[in-house]
Amino acid sequence: MKKSKEGYANIYVPIVSAVVWGAVIIGCSLALKGTGYYKEISNILYGGVIAHVVIIWPMAVLKLGKKH
Repeated sequence: MKKSKEGYANIYVPIVSAVVWGAVIIGCSLALKGTGYYKEISNILYGGVIAHVVIIWPMAVLKLGKKH
């Protein structure tokens, strides 16, 4: 059985989400290296949340809005 392109969106959305949050976690660990500043960490986390809302949510909404 051949998968349609819409079927692959179910695979890509969680992968892209994981990549975004993985980058956020790595960014936080780099910013924490030898420091104790909250501002740098909060900026990275806010950036991750914004990227997730702007990139991932619209992809998921478009996918969920399609009828099979």
